[in-house]
Amino acid sequence: MIELDGNPQVIARPKGRATVRLEIYVAGRIEDYALIGDMQTAALIGRNGSVDWLCLPRFDSHAVFASLLGTGEHGCWRVGPATADGAEPPKADRRRYRGDSLILESEWDTPRGTVRVIDFMPPREQHAPQLVRIVEGVSGRVPMRSALRMRFSYGWVVPWVQQIEGRTVAVAGPDSVWLDTDAETYGKDLTTYADFTVAPGERVAFTISWQASHKSPPAEPDAETALGATEDFWREWVDDCTYHGPYREAVVRSLITLKALTYGPTGGIVAAPTTSLPECIGGMRNWDYRFTWLRDAAITLSSLLRTGYHQEALAWREWLLRAVAGDPENLQIMYGIAGERELSEAELNWLPGYENSVPVRIGNQAAGQLQLDVYGEVTEALHLAHMTGLSRNDYASLLQLKLIGYLEDHWDEPDEGIWEVRGPRRHFVHSKVMAWVAVDRTVKLIESGDVDGPLDRWRDLRDEIHRDVCEKGYDKERNTFTQSYGSKELDASLLLIPQMGFLPPDDKRVIGTIEAIQRELSTEDGFVMRYPTSQVDGDNVDGLHGEEGAFLACSFWLADDLAMIGRVEEARKLFERLLSLRNDLGLLAEEWDSRLQRQVGNFPQAFSHVPLIDTALRLTASGAYGG
Repeated sequence: MIELDGNPQVIARPKGRATVRLEIYVAGRIEDYALIGDMQTAALIGRNGSVDWLCLPRFDSHAVFASLLGTGEHGCWRVGPATADGAEPPKADRRRYRGDSLILESEWDTPRGTVRVIDFMPPREQHAPQLVRIVEGVSGRVPMRSALRMRFSYGWVVPWVQQIEGRTVAVAGPDSVWLDTDAETYGKDLTTYADFTVAPGERVAFTISWQASHKSPPAEPDAETALGATEDFWREWVDDCTYHGPYREAVVRSLITLKALTYGPTGGIVAAPTTSLPECIGGMRNWDYRFTWLRDAAITLSSLLRTGYHQEALAWREWLLRAVAGDPENLQIMYGIAGERELSEAELNWLPGYENSVPVRIGNQAAGQLQLDVYGEVTEALHLAHMTGLSRNDYASLLQLKLIGYLEDHWDEPDEGIWEVRGPRRHFVHSKVMAWVAVDRTVKLIESGDVDGPLDRWRDLRDEIHRDVCEKGYDKERNTFTQSYGSKELDASLLLIPQMGFLPPDDKRVIGTIEAIQRELSTEDGFVMRYPTSQVDGDNVDGLHGEEGAFLACSFWLADDLAMIGRVEEARKLFERLLSLRNDLGLLAEEWDSRLQRQVGNFPQAFSHVPLIDTALRLTASGAYGG
């Protein structure tokens, strides 16, 4: 990826390469996909048994299978009942995760019998990254086909494929992918096939393993042993969950998803394992989410700590401290999964995009934006860690003081805000509220006696920010806070005002804001938009064309607020409607398109699953479930 003069650079595909189309290929609806992963990368598998997205060896590596953003020509791996050449592969009749795990089981009922495919990625330790697919006969004798079409560099590069001592290896530049199976394979039209039949009880395994191409071949896998070890891993991990309240299944599935999105070596959590799944089908709001946002820190830490996952919370805090090391004026809103700062944005114009939604982007230019709210989110995360007794880290307290020292001089500047707008900077109310949060939590830290600091001066600063927000960010006529100073527009981030303790829930301004957001930002089915995307004073507030779906995190925030102001039954009903949007495997994307009645945006989205957990915990504490 490259960037010139701070502008995204379009990377063109070389011309003249032959196009191969052996089967009808149509990417599934976003909610049609299942997630499997090994805590370093993840794959998406469609109902038709096709792996349509997989980056190796990390979440942010180039994709080996990128058909999710294009066609089968851009790489995929289908395992399922055999079909005639050119026929559309059938969708599984049933699928589920095996218990509380990331082991996917898909079943097809065919005229000749029933077959099951078991897909998983063994949690990575010393072995190479692996994706294992086990075909199991259930009844009858079912003809099956594996069609493995590897395309490196997001579908750009056709690898050199050869046989080495009975193993199939694909090599291109620094990457190699090894296929191991007892089934007989053959090559045709730049694809590796295996045609075979399974009877009841018979099992045929396929494993692909990634290895740097200059290294020795990876060890030959043992698929059955790996399956048992993977099942044991997830069973033991879920046993640590301390939440046993209502809707535990949804909470646990969200926790598993959060664990799957964690990069094990560092503890960083990606926002999603995908890039450029559109917020509006056919539109341009397509972003790379394979990075770690500081904004997620506080709510993620809270969810992990309150459900018993202290080791994950500790790893997340330590990632946070490493990532933001240095001068506070160089704080970024997001980092790479190991703390990388360079996230240059580029466009891949050889990929036609998910349902023709272009451009397809890698990297994220928003990393260079000024978003003052992240100072509040980082400070809130450190405050939560301190209050819950997470092991002391003196650097965390020092960092907190340095962050407030920076905010003291910059809190009153305009910024791009929580939603990373690409329009003009504004005095966003949420940014000011989170600046107040940063100062408030640091004042409390000093008051506790754990650190020394200019207590009186920062108390005055806290009061000054509070007055500024209430005077300039509040519309008295409509009894609501607004998106930015002097604007009439609303913003769903205002729902965080009572949750952050800026004002109490029973304050008339809080209640007025909640009700205004319900009136003006809710869709017909009751879910919440982030903000109006239409023009404001002749200018789109976010600098982009087109619309977007209802933002699921904001909809969970509304449920939280309703519970906080005593409208508990209304909160519970909204929460249950949100749960109904999950796919059959319990997964949520970033947004919901109320017009098309489908999920949109990158998938699955940590920023949807974390507030799901928090709302379930809040409603349980409020007695909303009555049991």
